[in-house]
Amino acid sequence: MPLYEYRCDACGHEFEALQKISDEPLVDCPACQEAQLRKLVSASGFRLKGDGWYETDFKTGSKRNLADTGTSDSGKKTNAAACGTGCGCH
Repeated sequence: MPLYEYRCDACGHEFEALQKISDEPLVDCPACQEAQLRKLVSASGFRLKGDGWYETDFKTGSKRNLADTGTSDSGKKTNAAACGTGCGCH
């Protein structure tokens, strides 16, 4: 679920709210109770819920275990074309 930032035009109170994308924007300020809240434009944050997220969760067939292709623990030379920077992260 995304985290949204809000600011009250009446009192200047700023806060974050965890809301569904489909939820209506908040209107009433929790600090002064005025209907002056404005949703701010910011880098959105989100929370992944559940027991865990793994690289192979949604891959099938030959696409599984991509982290093992082209590398060995001793060499650590990888095909870095994935990010295009030559950093070796992929």
